[in-house]
Order: sequence, then structure tokens, then C-alpha cells
Amino acid sequence: MKNTQLTKQGFENLKKELDELVRVKRPYAIDRLGKARSMGDLSENSEYAAAKEELAFVEGRISEIEEILKIVEVVENHNGGNRVEIGSTVTVEMDGKKELFQIVGEFEADPMNKKLSHTSPIGQALIGKKVGEWIEVSVPAGKIKYKVVDIK
Repeated sequence: MKNTQLTKQGFENLKKELDELVRVKRPYAIDRLGKARSMGDLSENSEYAAAKEELAFVEGRISEIEEILKIVEVVENHNGGNRVEIGSTVTVEMDGKKELFQIVGEFEADPMNKKLSHTSPIGQALIGKKVGEWIEVSVPAGKIKYKVVDIK
């Protein structure tokens, strides 16, 4: 199994989520399940079914995060902004409009917040690029051309 690459921030966020799940959400789900169980007939008890489902989700997420943390590689941007790599914040320009992307590990990608995985089409095209270089990416709507204008 290959290592999961995360930025330092992504790693910290995952540890915080695990802590929240173990200290708060798991005990709450267990308590909820106990209360639902005490309501009687389990076959027609929708609260029991929902509580059981919630606990299963929490336990599954805890297991998933624990597995990721076993094989995580925290990647830090060491090149001083010379080339795009995981952890870089990149400003690109297209038709005079600037956009800011953060290149992150696959697991912490969040395109709605401009956090692009290094394995996404745009992320792959940006990795290794320098300021002034152009990338061209095929997307469902056609081709997009970006110029790299800043790397942090």
C-alpha cells in the first residue's frame, strides 16, 4: 500500500477529526444507542436503527482515519516557490482573470475551496511548473490554458 500524502494542515485536520470522533461523537452515539434500546421493541424502533447506523458510521470513520494515519506522509513545500509541488499555493491566470489553487494530497482535495489534488487533471498539469510557464488542461467543456503567475 502506498503512502497517503497530506499537507501539514491536512494532517492536523485529520488528527483533530479523529480526536473529535473518539472523545465526543463515539460516546454520544453509544449513549444514543443505549437510550434507543431501552425504548422497547427493536424491530419497530426507528430511533434504534438510526442510532445503530450513526454508531457504525462513526466507528467506520475512526477506522478509516486510523488506517490513513498509519501510512501518511506529511509533505512540506521545500522549494521556496520555485516549482509547483504538493503544498504549493499557485496563482494562475486565464484571459486576464487570476485564480488561486492549493495543491494538496488526494485525500484532502476540496475543489469547491480551490484545494486541488496533485492527481487531478489541473493538479497534474501544474506539478513541477515554474512561474511564467503555461499549462493546457482538457476538461469536459474543452481545453483550458493557464499561465502560472505566482507560487508560494
